[in-house]
Amino acid sequence: MATPCLANTAATFSVSRILGGERVLHARPRSAIDWIALVRKGIPAGAIAAVMQAVKVQQAELSQALDIPERTLIRRKKEGILNQEESGKLLRLARVVERAAEVFEDDQAALDWIKAENASLGKATPMSMLDTDLGAGAVMDTLGRIEQGVFA
Repeated sequence: MATPCLANTAATFSVSRILGGERVLHARPRSAIDWIALVRKGIPAGAIAAVMQAVKVQQAELSQALDIPERTLIRRKKEGILNQEESGKLLRLARVVERAAEVFEDDQAALDWIKAENASLGKATPMSMLDTDLGAGAVMDTLGRIEQGVFA
């Protein structure tokens, strides 16, 4: 597990921060129960821009990674809230990014890894696997193996 580090490359990602923090979420989820309630209610659409900024992706890339049509993302921004399924997908992405930052102990290294082809994932990028729960599970398993020093 990552240890706190004062260097500029220290991992600072957290699920809440990736999604825009309390300013965007209008909540301070601290437990799985809190996150479940927020997903069921719908994550505010401002989290879309926060994720794009944190993960350094364009809207089209985010749309593809989450398997949410880009036009739907645009519509949700106007409506102000994501539906339950979309909220769950956005949260799943944030959880994977946070976990990668923990494993690599560096936010940029985590983002680089998420966007790079990975032999353990059939040469797919971890980001491209996040459109399904099974794919996200495979990414999390791969991160666990990396953390344990098992790269194959």
